[in-house]
Amino acid sequence: MTASFAVARRIHFKFLPTTLTSFKFFSSSSSLLVNYYDDDYATAHINTFDYDSFFASLLDKSTHNTHLHQIHAQIIVSGLKESNFLATKFVHVSSNLGEFGYARKVFDEIPEPNVFLWNSIIRCYSKHSMFSECLRLYSRMQVEGVSPDGFTLPHVLKACSGAMELAMGRQVHCQIYRRGFESDVFVQNGLVAFYAKCGEIGKAWIVFDVLNDRTIVSWTSIISGYTQNGNPMEALRIFSRMRELDVKPDCIALVSVLRAYTDVDDLGQGKCIQGLVVKLGLELEHDLLVALTSLYSKCGEVWTARFLFDQMERPDVVLWNAMISGYAKSGYADEAVELFHRMISANVRPDSITLRSTIIACAQVGALELARWMDDYVDKSLYRNDVLVNTALIDMYAKCGNVDCARSVFDRTPCKDVVVWSAMIVGYGLHGRGYEAIDMFSAMRRAGVKPNDVTFIGLLLACNHAGLVQEGWEYFHSIRGHGIEPRHQHYAIVVDLLGRAGYLNEAYEFISSMPIEAGVTVWGALLSACKIYRNVALGEYAAERVFSLEPFNAGHYVQLANLYASAGLWSHVRKVRILMREKGLSKDLGYSLIEINGKLQAFRVGDKSHPRSREIFEELENLERRLKEAGFVPDTDSVLHDLNSEDKEESLCNHSERLAIAFGLITTPPGTTLRITKNLRACVNCHSAAKLISKLVGREIVVRDANRFHHFKDGVCSCKDYW
Repeated sequence: MTASFAVARRIHFKFLPTTLTSFKFFSSSSSLLVNYYDDDYATAHINTFDYDSFFASLLDKSTHNTHLHQIHAQIIVSGLKESNFLATKFVHVSSNLGEFGYARKVFDEIPEPNVFLWNSIIRCYSKHSMFSECLRLYSRMQVEGVSPDGFTLPHVLKACSGAMELAMGRQVHCQIYRRGFESDVFVQNGLVAFYAKCGEIGKAWIVFDVLNDRTIVSWTSIISGYTQNGNPMEALRIFSRMRELDVKPDCIALVSVLRAYTDVDDLGQGKCIQGLVVKLGLELEHDLLVALTSLYSKCGEVWTARFLFDQMERPDVVLWNAMISGYAKSGYADEAVELFHRMISANVRPDSITLRSTIIACAQVGALELARWMDDYVDKSLYRNDVLVNTALIDMYAKCGNVDCARSVFDRTPCKDVVVWSAMIVGYGLHGRGYEAIDMFSAMRRAGVKPNDVTFIGLLLACNHAGLVQEGWEYFHSIRGHGIEPRHQHYAIVVDLLGRAGYLNEAYEFISSMPIEAGVTVWGALLSACKIYRNVALGEYAAERVFSLEPFNAGHYVQLANLYASAGLWSHVRKVRILMREKGLSKDLGYSLIEINGKLQAFRVGDKSHPRSREIFEELENLERRLKEAGFVPDTDSVLHDLNSEDKEESLCNHSERLAIAFGLITTPPGTTLRITKNLRACVNCHSAAKLISKLVGREIVVRDANRFHHFKDGVCSCKDYW
């Protein structure tokens, strides 16, 4: 009797009835059993025992790497370690358990792996996104003379797209035709996905268009490709064609279609897709919930988005991102920040997208203390050197009124690309620090960074807010020299630059010579300049153009009324107000926010609802008395003409920013900087008063109005009265 038979008998009688958890090692030294069986009995059972099925069954039941070790040991003991079949099975199971290192060890022990084993190890690396190693194995497979089959190529194409190896993917495409796989639908689907993910959507369409047998995977790949490559309308057209052919969409296709409708802001059609999702019973699919949340949040229905978000018991970071970014983009900054706090309290680790969305929300809130907290959080995270996150921080600090903190972030950013430089230049522009912006632009050029269109927007904005007319004019005419075509925003800033400096005719001639049609912002800039210089005729012409483009924007009518009021044409003011009533328009109510101890307090004109209202108005009276003693004379020219002189002055001193300043003075220690955000443009009277107040109380007052930042200190404003 042979020793191998004894092994077989012990396997057969001892291990087959047991479960994997009781599987133990056994020894091959089975000489004690040799005497119990004759050779004929042994031969019969050796011939009938199926080792491959036995070990394959054990591998199928494996749930832990210790099981793999035990089974591997038995395979070696049984003399089957070079079995391609068992090695293929072993690699497959190891891959599913995440033990790809062990899978590779088993693969390397096979002297002549067949195509099935090669497929298994290539699939393992492709599945675990180890694309470079996957492609190296594919190259080695061909060197060793093993021809790929229809199961090899889809995984290789996935690796090519994952590693963005366009050149190698094209080589694989050639091999597909050379080896006769041009009719294999699975391989062709892989080609469609490969070209789409590599940005070659035109080639993806060519492959898709010649497919005779289009599966749902084919349709999904091309629809997803067009969506991912920024062509949502084509994705929707193909989806419509797919539905006409009665092809039932799957979850992935519906996700891509929802993203396409999100991109084109078509909530109505998106809701129709949601109905289809419910009809197909897919409403609880995670990716669809994320897509629906993004759709509703981007289209402004954040509360519906929040309802969908709350359906998830444990939302992952993708879903948190969809909701936080939705709040931020829809103007619900406080809710976005609150949700971020809730996210980190739930021990969900934010990623770069989370941080950027929350930073955008912090910029909208405008609270410097909140901005500093966010900066500290980023500094302690894995993303402290992330270029996109740091760019958002620069923008946040600039919009929260501290451009010096923005510069600190800029200086510590290790790799500065054009976006980082542009953010800093725009920040200087918002604060009217024109020469710093120009110096930054020069340093950017010396660093060899090529400017983009946003760089010039920031540069022109800085020149505009600093009154650097000649410099701004020259920079505008240098844009094309950098290979950039001026956009509408560039033209609008130049019109504002010329108009605010008093060059109204030149501004009009500039508009007339524009190679593109002037839009609302261009004519609005001219109308605003006409108000400053009381040029009624040109202002009326600009207003007519603005009204034709945006007939239901109340702000434009208010601008025209202010122009008439500044010129003393009160009958014309009445006509504008009558026109507004006929159109059902009303002036936006002005309000101001002040940051006290990291929290924002809101005030409206004449607001007496605050719990400390009595103290606020007492402080206002005190300020007005000190202003008059210092020789301040209110500018009442543009106040309602039907008020007497005393009422006009009272109306002016009750403006929302004056209330905010008074509140700040009674709630903060002497010397504390007051930071105020106003939703409308500051009026001339409040601007003049704020300058003198800053000197009288020895405080810096930072006001962010609808146009820019004003830093009032020692009786002077950073805008130098040019805004």
